[in-house]
Amino acid sequence: MSAKARSDEKRIVDTGFVHVVVFALIFIVSALLLQKYVVPKIVEGFVLSQFQPEGKELVDFQGVKATPTRVGLQYIGEEVRKAYIDREYIFDFTPAERKADVHGYTKKPATGFLGAIGLGGEWLVKAPPLGDHPIYLEPYGFVIFSLDFGFLIAVFLTLILPSSIGYMARKVEREIINTKAKVRLQTGFSNDVIDLLTLPDEELLKVWEEQPSRVRDAFRIVWERTMPEEAKEQKRFFVAFDQGFEEGQENIVVFRNQILYGRIKEHFSSYVVQEIVDTKKARMWQKNHLRVGAAIKLYMSHYFSEEYSNAVTGMAYGGAALLIIAVGIRGLKFIPAVRPSLIFFAILLEFTMLSLLAITLIFTLEEERADKMLKKLEDASKSQLDALEAVARDIHKMAVALEAGTRELIQRRVEEAISEYLASEDHLQRAVAQAIREKIVVSLRQSTVTE
Repeated sequence: MSAKARSDEKRIVDTGFVHVVVFALIFIVSALLLQKYVVPKIVEGFVLSQFQPEGKELVDFQGVKATPTRVGLQYIGEEVRKAYIDREYIFDFTPAERKADVHGYTKKPATGFLGAIGLGGEWLVKAPPLGDHPIYLEPYGFVIFSLDFGFLIAVFLTLILPSSIGYMARKVEREIINTKAKVRLQTGFSNDVIDLLTLPDEELLKVWEEQPSRVRDAFRIVWERTMPEEAKEQKRFFVAFDQGFEEGQENIVVFRNQILYGRIKEHFSSYVVQEIVDTKKARMWQKNHLRVGAAIKLYMSHYFSEEYSNAVTGMAYGGAALLIIAVGIRGLKFIPAVRPSLIFFAILLEFTMLSLLAITLIFTLEEERADKMLKKLEDASKSQLDALEAVARDIHKMAVALEAGTRELIQRRVEEAISEYLASEDHLQRAVAQAIREKIVVSLRQSTVTE
């Protein structure tokens, strides 16, 4: 890794106050604008698509869609009046107040601070399929929609912004460094080797043209480290690095992406290769922040799904609990059928939680197949068993050698002791005197018995 790259990594720390402020401002402003100007149009369009009358004309009275009377046909585009509408179909998503004696129906206005941010007032929907009474929708029931899209806008914009002020850009920069560190710990490769393995294809070609020896040395380390044990011990299916690299250096990118990645996958795991590939794509995002897909995949796959999967699952269950409570209260008639905003809020909240859970699961890396994992464990066990058998054979040979050596040593020591004893004049004289004394004593005893 170059000195410049190391200095860049040292400057990248966690998000700061500026990042949080910029993200919060984008999120809040986007959510407010959506709630005030976009959400009413979306809800109105959905309602009209479901309950628009067939065979009857809806006219626009300054934002109010209604079926007109004969008099009302002459005032299309004017402020709605009681005499202008027949009150069979009314779709009013404006923030204005309506009075029965003036407009033909009643509706609360959007006033004060809540009205300014699009949370106050009421929307009115009246159509024969919904019953005889109008349905009142409060804007707060759809605030989840604004929060969701406001958050997404903040995420995408802060990914595009420079990492000096972009909240998500700084997060992704940090995860690039962290993922490279994880690969280094998992494989034992040096920083320079990891840097070349995660380098974008175009940059790898430049390094190869300028520093071919650096690339060769790094790839040699990967090749030798991922050599199968049976190839090392038994010399079977052994392909030297120089032979493989000679054929692969015609296209160094293909050699790395196909050959080296494949060897790393077999020696370590597919998860390690996925980390390398995702980091490589995220480094392409570093050159062009418009490639937000690669940045999001790295962050979601290697950080968010690992750190917050349980929290997301818990929130999904919490949203389901709220929805059950809301539906239960509605079933007990404590929520009027003409004011279903709380039900909409609970439904949209649970939709958000389930969507977040789905996204988390999509970006969660699949674990290695069980049969492949068992095969690797079997191979590892066989290699360990072979090693233990070799050690046992060596110990047996050592024991046999020690046993034979000990027997010979004892025999030699006994022979030396006997030889030394027999060679000693003192010992010999003492033995002869003892024998003569015993002979004399025996003769005297025999003579006494005879007499």
